[in-house]
Amino acid sequence: MQGSRYCREDCLERAVTEALRRIRSPLRRATAPHRIPLGLLLLSRQQLTVDQLRAALATQHAAGRGKIGEWLLSLGFVSEQQVTAALARQWSCPVLRPSSFNGSPLLTASRRAPQIPIALLRAFVMLPVDFVESTETLHIAFGEGIDYSVLYAIEQMVGCHTEVCMASPSLVRQELQAISAHRGEHEVVFDRVSDGDEFSRIIRSYCIRLSATEVRLAGCGPHVWVRLLRASRPPLDLLLRSSDRSSAELRPDLSPD
Repeated sequence: MQGSRYCREDCLERAVTEALRRIRSPLRRATAPHRIPLGLLLLSRQQLTVDQLRAALATQHAAGRGKIGEWLLSLGFVSEQQVTAALARQWSCPVLRPSSFNGSPLLTASRRAPQIPIALLRAFVMLPVDFVESTETLHIAFGEGIDYSVLYAIEQMVGCHTEVCMASPSLVRQELQAISAHRGEHEVVFDRVSDGDEFSRIIRSYCIRLSATEVRLAGCGPHVWVRLLRASRPPLDLLLRSSDRSSAELRPDLSPD
């Protein structure tokens, strides 16, 4: 684990506890403070009027929840494609068009394509759409906003470079639904784990049971992603989510203010 070898189970557990402490302590939201507000981008493209934006902001404020893009959509002021294009401009990345999909991307990708836990894909509304073997580059489409902490985790866990784009949320969710039946046999999700000691005990137990040869850990928002490598078999992914932090608290904020 992290370049060190352990010959005793209790030594490994202590090392896992320390690694989890480092992973979980600096949980920061991956936001970009310089982004132009979504409403202003739509105004600049003449896809929204000032009155419509004010109405959407007032509705959002009265409800006390939701992102401005969601309220603009629900009020019928803009289309999903317009919001997706504006988000892509916010994040300075390209837009993946619906015509680019020919079946489920994950099912038609190379066998050498890095495998990402489906639970993690759902949590961040993201989808691997292409893998370039020659450069070890994984292209990922986000449906609601880009979280750079999860991109960094993917690069560290699977050893590849990532490139991002935006896609309409409905398209991403549709594709995720399509692959749900074909993925997940090599991942286990633990929801609302009480504390770090319980995290460590779970990881230790699986390491012993599987005779794992290597342990990799990374923080992904409210989740801890653990990958257990084993000889001659696919790796097993453990997704652990703490009970003291909700997904909403650590997901990227896409509201205009």
